[in-house]
Amino acid sequence: MLNERAQILLKTLMERYISDGQPVGSRVLQQYSGLDVSSATIRNTMADLEDLGLVSSPHTSAGRIPTGLAYRLFIDTMLVTKPLDGARIQQLEHQLQPDNPSRLIAQASNILSELTQFAGVVASPRREAITVRQIEFLRLGEKRVLLIIVMPDGEVENRVLLTEKDYSQSQLTEGGNFLNQNYIGCSFSQIREKLRGELHQLQRDMSALMAAALAAGDEAAAKKADDYVISGEHKLLSVHDLSADMNKLRGLFNLFEQKTELMQLLEAGRHGQGIHIFVGAESGLASLEECSVITAPYSADGKVVGTLAVVGPKRMDYQRVIPIVDITARLLGNALSQN
Repeated sequence: MLNERAQILLKTLMERYISDGQPVGSRVLQQYSGLDVSSATIRNTMADLEDLGLVSSPHTSAGRIPTGLAYRLFIDTMLVTKPLDGARIQQLEHQLQPDNPSRLIAQASNILSELTQFAGVVASPRREAITVRQIEFLRLGEKRVLLIIVMPDGEVENRVLLTEKDYSQSQLTEGGNFLNQNYIGCSFSQIREKLRGELHQLQRDMSALMAAALAAGDEAAAKKADDYVISGEHKLLSVHDLSADMNKLRGLFNLFEQKTELMQLLEAGRHGQGIHIFVGAESGLASLEECSVITAPYSADGKVVGTLAVVGPKRMDYQRVIPIVDITARLLGNALSQN
């Protein structure tokens, strides 16, 4: 528990450090805090905050810098965000054109990066939440069938099926027509559920073909569920807090490239409600120890289908960045729902 004076001084220190990136001394705190107290009183309070693990003293300066614990306390209890004005929101809404879901994801990622000057990340919507526009089967040879899945955005997924039976092209066309007539507009999971009660309508050998097609569709969905679009990662090269240590910077870019660990972090944000902020070590990833990740889930037709995020230094302007992440998630969800 901090008394009012300690809270004001810690908040002032956080704001000055985020703004300037330099250790904050007692004279600066005296100037900007609005408190009528002596430098000695401020130094004593700083010593108390240091004992609590909220600030530390770099060897090269008498000033203090915040710890990860101070960032968390600041974000949770002291931060007042600055909402975007209506004109800017309309401008962003115009940039997110709901004509193509894949393009929307890239646009949202770019918006996050351009507005924050950090890296913008948008996880691709989970395929089980997206309907199928068309399914076709094409005979490649004996017991080899090409499955063609067309998504609503026009993206095509191809899978080669190895079947136990050799199907003629007319049989494959019949199977494709059956799916297109009865299940287009459904997700893979919905098709699977409906087919359970209707497989008796098909010949036994066609049932095996349908089961193989759904398995391949699930595989395509799983592949897309582990993907994201990232924009502006090069902007982090200009952030002194990150570029000062090239080994850590390389680790960060490896994290972006490998995707798996960052996707797990985004998935954690998808299951939360609203904005979630991981400060430094809170992410559990060594490559992000000097970073903060601000995430927000986005929805389509009332269902959460993905997460977007900004990755930047711990010393970021949270009150400005948080509303950008929040409104971009809402606008992206609205645009996807219109598609």
